[in-house]
Amino acid sequence: MPDPAPSRPCGASPEEMLSESTIDTRADQLKALASPVRLRMVDLIYHGGGEICVCEFMDHFDLSQPTISHHLKVLREAGLIQSRQEGTMVRHRVDETAFTALATLMDRFSTVRATEDVAAR
Repeated sequence: MPDPAPSRPCGASPEEMLSESTIDTRADQLKALASPVRLRMVDLIYHGGGEICVCEFMDHFDLSQPTISHHLKVLREAGLIQSRQEGTMVRHRVDETAFTALATLMDRFSTVRATEDVAAR
């Protein structure tokens, strides 16, 4: 007798479920943002006109330049920010594609939640 097909939660098709690579990528991004320092850095970039240098972070944190650089590296490796060299300065900006993908993920879960809330009433 053949093995039964693997069960899917609530009848979801494999196409509707997130791929393992998407889950891994989004989890890494969320972990990077889970640090209050890094979340503040992204917010500073956003409010700083979309692009700022390390020296501008120094005014907002009681952290050494190497520590700030480490946090920026974590954000960069998670694909949340992009960096570019401008003379002797490195300027950092958010990666809009990454944040759009995270917003889509949050929208996906809020839609599920709303549907469950309606069904529970």
